[in-house]
Parts: sequence; C-alpha cells; structure tokens
Amino acid sequence: MAPLITLEEHYLSSALAEDPELKELYSLFSPHHIAKLRDLGAQRIADMDAGGVSLQVVSHGPGVGTLEQCRSANDSLAAAVQQNRPRLAGFATLPMGKPQDAAQELEWCIKDLGFVGALLENHYQGRYYDDEDFWPVFAMAEKLDTVVYIHPAFPTGLLKQTFKGNYPIQTETLLGIAGWGWHADTGLHILRLFGAGLFDRFAKLKVVIGHMGEMLPFQLDRILGAEKHMFPAMKRGLREVWDQNLWITTSGMVGLGPFSCLLRTTKIDRILYSVDYPFSSNEQGGRFLEAVRKSGLVTEEQLADIGYRNAEAMLKVKVTGGAV
Repeated sequence: MAPLITLEEHYLSSALAEDPELKELYSLFSPHHIAKLRDLGAQRIADMDAGGVSLQVVSHGPGVGTLEQCRSANDSLAAAVQQNRPRLAGFATLPMGKPQDAAQELEWCIKDLGFVGALLENHYQGRYYDDEDFWPVFAMAEKLDTVVYIHPAFPTGLLKQTFKGNYPIQTETLLGIAGWGWHADTGLHILRLFGAGLFDRFAKLKVVIGHMGEMLPFQLDRILGAEKHMFPAMKRGLREVWDQNLWITTSGMVGLGPFSCLLRTTKIDRILYSVDYPFSSNEQGGRFLEAVRKSGLVTEEQLADIGYRNAEAMLKVKVTGGAV
C-alpha cells in the first residue's frame, strides 16, 4: 500500500479548550468530534490506520490564543509528535493578535520543536493579513523556508451578518461556515494578499489552502481575465504566484467534480491529499482516492504524487511505507 500524508488534521489543546470564549465556539461540535480532537494518541493512530494514513500533520482546531496559550498548545503537540514518531508531525498555532510574538513563536516551533510549518486562521477578529501589521509572520516563514497554511475561520462582525436571512438559525450558521462562507472568504483572502503585494514582497513564500482551493480554481480563469485591471500594480502575475507560491489540499472534499476542476487549473505537484480529520474521516478520504483511481483522471504515478510525494517535497519530510 502506498504511503499517504495528510495536512489539515486537527486537535484541541487543554490550553485553549478551557478558554471561556472558545468553549462557546466548541459547543457547536458534537461530543464525538470533541473526543477525537482531544486525542493525540492511540485513537488518532488507529483512525489513521483505518484510512491508510502514514503521516498526519496535526494543527490546532478553531480559535486563536494568547502567546501563553499558543506556547502551551505547541508544547503539548510537540510532546505528542515525539511520542508518536514517525506517524505525527506538527503545524504551529500562533498568537496572531501580536504579530511580532507570532513570528518569534513560529521561529521557535520550527527550530526548537521541529514543526513543519504553521496553520493560521483566515482572519484575526475580522482583520485580514493584507494588513502589513501581520507581515512579520510571513517574513519569518520565508526566512525559515517553511509553510503557512491558511485555514477558514468562523465569520465575525459584518461578515457574520451577511448570512442572516429568513431561515432557521442552523441554516444561517452553516451558510457562514462549511456550507459557503468559510470557503468563499478564504479564497477572497488569497486574492487580498495578492493584491496587497504579499507575494511581490515575499517571492519565495509557501502558502497552502485547503478544500480543493477554496473556490478559486472554478473562478480562476475569470479572475485572470480581469487581472490587469484588478491588480495593476503587481510585479508578478497571479498565474505565476498560483504556480510557484500556492499549494492546494483536498481536505474535506471528496467529489470528482471539484477535483477535476482543480486538475484543470493547477499543476500536479501543487496538489496535496488531506482529510480534515476529525470532521471528515480517514475512511472517507480513502474512498475518495479509490474513486480517483477508478476515474482515470490521473495516472498511478500522479496519484502517488498527490498522496504523499508532493507533501514530502514541500514539507521536507519522508515516509517509508503505508499505514501500520
């Protein structure tokens, strides 16, 4: 069985689980999901084995903590990674409300804890990272030649209001998150970062987004057609940035339709398999890969690239076989 690496796989630390504001947020999740988020040991490894996952890159679930909370969360993740080598690796969680502290925490996590990158929420209390106050984090990521994964965040403020309408509260909630808002807002954020010149300033920056590209592959041709008018000041074109600075995971998406669209817009070496554990299961991911194999959309070599080789190259890790 070929190895598999997954990159958008979450946990919940004690440090953030006890935060009063985050307790309300996590009340949206089922006890089943909370139990799996809290486990960084035997149950997680068993679930990986069930889906053939060789290496899981673990990142914190929703919520941005203080420096002290992030440090505690990163310490606990580092301990779990150490106890479960070579099955787990770590993405840092960063205190984005204090960008200089976040940059230093990133450096510490990469150099001292051996993490392979960081996962950032899509905004910090409604502030997006096209604001140059946040750019020390990206400067540090480029300096360290490490990865920044930008992950959807719960809507706040005015954005949250746009999902209100003449329908039940659960409709409003899901429109704002997995049903639409998470993905549209994260895709927009990538365009904001491009328009602000982030990728001109940091030409070697590595950014990952999930969910088959957060709607951008479907819209990419139209955006490129308007690029000269929409982004007149950029030194580098969006297609160049798409090909050289961005990687896309399949996390949480198990359909051949969006996957086919992704293949038509994105180089194979920029596509990475992921699951979105525990909100999606490793078994679901395995069934998706089997559907891809039977579809003929990619060759066996290309499927192996997507399944693990591209992640090995991007993260500078190595796996040696399938799941135990």
